[in-house]
Amino acid sequence: MVEVRGKLFMIDCGEGSQMQLRRSRIRFTKIGHVFISHLHGDHCFGLMGMISTFGMLGRIAKLHIYATAELEPMLQSQLDMFCPHLSYEVVFHPIDTTQEQVIYEDRSLSVTTIPLQHRIPCCGFLFREKPTRRSTTLRSYAYCSDTRYMADLHQRIEGVSTLYHESTYADDNQAMAEKYNHSTAREAAQVARDAHVRQLILGHYSSRYEDENVLLNEAKEVFENTYLAQENAVFDV
Repeated sequence: MVEVRGKLFMIDCGEGSQMQLRRSRIRFTKIGHVFISHLHGDHCFGLMGMISTFGMLGRIAKLHIYATAELEPMLQSQLDMFCPHLSYEVVFHPIDTTQEQVIYEDRSLSVTTIPLQHRIPCCGFLFREKPTRRSTTLRSYAYCSDTRYMADLHQRIEGVSTLYHESTYADDNQAMAEKYNHSTAREAAQVARDAHVRQLILGHYSSRYEDENVLLNEAKEVFENTYLAQENAVFDV
């Protein structure tokens, strides 16, 4: 979840998302936009259940979904089957993961796609705050998951306040990272260093690591201001 000036944006919606929202005491009614990075199950299997729950709770405000065009017919067939009388409108916005494009904008911020390289079409999202009369430092947040290491990625996210970058593997599984188009923690740190970001958040860990500090320590060798994403953790961008 990304919160900007009282607005909530969800990035990806894996299985169990509703439970995590409740544990984090996030009001369902405040979520207006959901950005899906790619169509692997751990990033979208929770979407339909969440849409259904919103309807049962009496939602009337529109819910905007941003994802590759392939999701739209599948989502619509599920809506027709399970939610034929939904109390609100689900608005689908197809995105091109190969292009860097502004896909959402309001008076507070803009959201731009970040082309990534994975086994299927995939993109990240860059949130940039807009200036106001009171603002002194504009915040920005880049979300990059899933992707292989991209040596030029830092150019697209130069100077962001906070970077979330996948770190599926440690150095001991470099070959696996290359085979499955994922990144190591060290590679995530290299992106953060080269982009001159303020802080790096690691996530998307392989279940083979019982102690994720292995990933953290390897990243810190390259970029010191690095943290592990954990369930219900909150980071100040």
